[in-house]
This record gives sequence, C-alpha cells and structure tokens, in this order.
Amino acid sequence: MNGANLSLPEPIELVAIDPARNIRRRYSITASLDLFGMIVVETRWGRIGAHGQAQRHAFADRAAADRHIAATLRRRGTAETRIGVPYELVPTEV
Repeated sequence: MNGANLSLPEPIELVAIDPARNIRRRYSITASLDLFGMIVVETRWGRIGAHGQAQRHAFADRAAADRHIAATLRRRGTAETRIGVPYELVPTEV
C-alpha cells in the first residue's frame, strides 16, 4: 500500500462545557499514517486542561477508518441525553 497518495480524515475537536454543573470535557480524533501505511486513528478524551486518556486503532483503508470515526461521533452525539450538555465542534488548524 502506498501511503503517499492516501488522504487522511481531518482532525476533529469537540468540547462540552456547562459551568453551572462544572462540566468541561474535550474529545479529539486525529488520523495519521504509520510506517507500514496503516491509518492510525487516535482518540483523546478527558477534562479540559487535564492529560486525559487516549486510544489508538489501526486500519488498512480509509473506508474502515471513516466507519470508526462515524461510530465514535454517533456516540458523542448522545452526550446531551447522557451528561446533559451536547458536544460542540471546535475549529481546528491542520
């Protein structure tokens, strides 16, 4: 697989803030290529300002990476029901 011609998904940064309830959460999704041409999707989450947690998944093709990202965003879309405040998209610089 030639990774030079492979386009990667754009980075995504989400935040959920409710000062009245002391909720300050962040969620980010980034994609990169590893040395073997696999797409590595890294997800980071936690309280804004804290180190938080991270998880990495490797995918052989862009379609599989996109499916994983879409599933992750669907879960974040239910935040208002679960935690009472929705995540909002933050513009990111590439």
